[in-house]
Amino acid sequence: MHYLDLTIFVLYMLAMLGVGFYFLKKNQGADDYYVGGRNMGSGHIGLSVVATDVGGGFSIGLGGLGFVMGLSGAWMLFTGLLGAWLAAVFLIPKVKRNPAFDKFLTFPQIFGHYFNARVALLAGIISAIGYTGFTSSQILAGAKLASGTFINLDLNTALIIMGVIAVVYTVMGGMKAVIYTDTVQWAILMGGLVFIGIPVSFLAVGGGVEQISFSQLTDLTWLQEQSGRSMEAIRSTLPDEFLTLTNITWPQIVNWAITIIPIWFVGMTLYQRIYACRDEKTAKRAWYLAGLFEWPIMAFMGVSLGILARVAAEQGMFEALGIGAEVDPESGLPMLLRSVLPVGLMGLMLSAYFSAILSTADSCLMASSGNIVTDVIGRFTKADPDSPHMLRLSQLVTLLVGVLALALASTMTNVLNLMLYSYAFMVSGLFVPIIGALFWKRRSNVAAFWAMLVGGATTILLQVTMSAEGFVNIPFLGLRFGLPYGLDPNLFGLTAALVLYITLTILYPNKTHKKWQNTTPSNTRSIPQPITSN
Repeated sequence: MHYLDLTIFVLYMLAMLGVGFYFLKKNQGADDYYVGGRNMGSGHIGLSVVATDVGGGFSIGLGGLGFVMGLSGAWMLFTGLLGAWLAAVFLIPKVKRNPAFDKFLTFPQIFGHYFNARVALLAGIISAIGYTGFTSSQILAGAKLASGTFINLDLNTALIIMGVIAVVYTVMGGMKAVIYTDTVQWAILMGGLVFIGIPVSFLAVGGGVEQISFSQLTDLTWLQEQSGRSMEAIRSTLPDEFLTLTNITWPQIVNWAITIIPIWFVGMTLYQRIYACRDEKTAKRAWYLAGLFEWPIMAFMGVSLGILARVAAEQGMFEALGIGAEVDPESGLPMLLRSVLPVGLMGLMLSAYFSAILSTADSCLMASSGNIVTDVIGRFTKADPDSPHMLRLSQLVTLLVGVLALALASTMTNVLNLMLYSYAFMVSGLFVPIIGALFWKRRSNVAAFWAMLVGGATTILLQVTMSAEGFVNIPFLGLRFGLPYGLDPNLFGLTAALVLYITLTILYPNKTHKKWQNTTPSNTRSIPQPITSN
């Protein structure tokens, strides 16, 4: 990498650490650290939501989808648009209109409100585990980008560098640093994709140049001729179905939908941003904005770069990098950028993608840390959430979660799979109980607890025991079977949770409903509970 590109990249990283240090001095307690003081506007929140949800993992993952299936890979983020808008219509009013939630810091505290402390504790554990895995996927995405871009940088070294940067500025700055840097990071990513990544990559696959120069980018005649050559190269290189929206099967759509749509109702990062909004109108506007940016904008940008990487790979453009015939689809995008971008633009584009990765990694770190401090540790302590002690504890836990996420990332190879596994675990455990709590008047602590436990366990068991050929192998039970139609294990975890929740709610309903006391709900143990016989 040229020293100019490296300088641009290093300055960007130092700027992000500077933001974290600035807010280190501003945060007064857990309320500032986790929910930004509850006075954030829709613009910052909306961009933070889309930056967090799409982020680097989906950016690298979408590139991989474009590489293997073309434009149809964009349908994955269409489910994100549906999830965002459904949450705006049905979830946000329930959360923002309930005064009992005004002091909440985490999503599982809602379970403590509707059920009991044991249910809230289990929800906190499930959410913390899921977001630790999700953080790992972002660190892995950054490492793949770095190792595919920097010469002589291996994946493990890149993992350590990415992990340290993401963890340090998140530990220092908390939610305000996360949201404000998300806005900047998203703007950098959009600018990088629209003005650098997509147009330069598109022109490069037309051939005839080793590397595009600034003078060529300002020559209108050359641009017109090269665009024609690029379109011809794309058509002649790719199968016809790559340029359609029908290169997809219905099980793929169903699998994405049942994993991504529900996450908008159980995602800790999303509840933190709902809490951080100043009012319901602000939150709804932010969610509608986030949905539009997810699909079509980010969806088609991501798969388009993946398509261009596929064309470049087929043309042998990566041979100079020492890459053989087999190219990792998720590494194709950084290899493409490394091959085609001129000096200066490479540093800007690399900063753009690291922006996307950091914007998700920081939020997931905050979510997992918040679950552990508030919903697990808070279950056994009465410490004031606004005290300096709790702020220091929050920062320490964030650091430890980051180290654990880095260790997990070192054992995985596929970014998108790691993300979707983490999503599926949270969804199968938490989605049915939260929908029941918010939209069904009948309550059962027993039903909520066992639906969470069995739903999450079912999904994890099926995922862990499934072979590469799609068969579930459970030797100690003598079982070997395939899931029907190639459906995701998450569907079966959700089904188990739904059946249990309905059945146990009918059989073991909460027998009394006392008025909620006006206590501080940021401590899970102090969340007011109804007295029941269950």
